[in-house]
Amino acid sequence: MLPPMDDTLLPIGRFGRLAGLTIGALRHYHEVGLLVPARVDDETSYRSYAAAQLEDARFIARLRELDLGLAEIRAVVQATPEARADLLKAHRARLAAFLSRTQRQIHWLNRAIDHEEPIMTTATTTTLDADADVRRQLAVELFNHVWTLLEQPDRSPAGDDEMLHAAHASRYHWGEVGEPIHLARGEWQCSRVYAVLGRSEPALWHARRCLALCEEHGIGDFDIAFAWEAIARANRVAGDGAAAESALARARGLAVAIAEDDDRELVLSDLETV
Repeated sequence: MLPPMDDTLLPIGRFGRLAGLTIGALRHYHEVGLLVPARVDDETSYRSYAAAQLEDARFIARLRELDLGLAEIRAVVQATPEARADLLKAHRARLAAFLSRTQRQIHWLNRAIDHEEPIMTTATTTTLDADADVRRQLAVELFNHVWTLLEQPDRSPAGDDEMLHAAHASRYHWGEVGEPIHLARGEWQCSRVYAVLGRSEPALWHARRCLALCEEHGIGDFDIAFAWEAIARANRVAGDGAAAESALARARGLAVAIAEDDDRELVLSDLETV
C-alpha cells in the first residue's frame, strides 16, 4: 500500500510512477502546458510535482489510453463538469461508431474467408452485365462510405447530407441489381442514418421496411435480428421507451438463435448501443 500523501513535492520519477506516466510524457505535457510542475529548479531544470497533482495526472493518463489527442485532453481537463460530460459522451459515440464498423469488417472478412461472401465480382462482356457489376460496386462502396461518415467527429451539416444521400444511393443501386437480402440491409442502413440524425419517423419507416423484406423473403438469422434492432433504435429516438424495450426483447430473443458465434456477438454488441 502506498503511504499517505501530503503536500511534499515529488520528484518527476516517483510522480510518474504513481501517476502511470513516463518521464518523457510528463516533460512533454509541461512543454505544451497540459500539466505544469509545481516547481522547476532554476539551475538544473529538474521538475517536481505536488501530491495534489496526482489526480489530474492519472486522469490525463486514462484519457490518453482512450486515444484522445492532447488538444482534446486539454479541453476535457479545463472544462466544467457539465461540459466535460458532453465532451466524453461525444468521444464515446465516436468509439462506438468505430467499434461497430470494425465488427462489421471482421464479420465480412470471416464470411469471405469461409467463402460465404464474394470477394470480387466475375468479369462479364455484355454491356448489361457490366452495368450490373458497376452498380454492385457502387452499392458496396457507398454502403462503406456511410460508415466512414458515421465515424467522423463533429460532422458538418453538409456531411450529414452526404451520409444520408449515400445511404439512399446504396439502397437504390441494390434495388436495381441486388437480392432481397441486399435490399433489407440497405433499408437497415437508411434507418440507422436517420436514427443518428435524430429523425425518428423515417428511421422507423425504413426499419419497418427492413423487417417486412426479411419476413416476405424468409430472411432470418442476424438480418431479422438487426431489423428489430433498427425498430428499437428508432423508437428510442422517438422517445417511445416501451416500444423500444419491446423491440429490443424481440431482437435479443432472435439473437440467441443465431447460428454463428461472430454473427450473434455482432448483434448483441450493437443492441448494447441502443
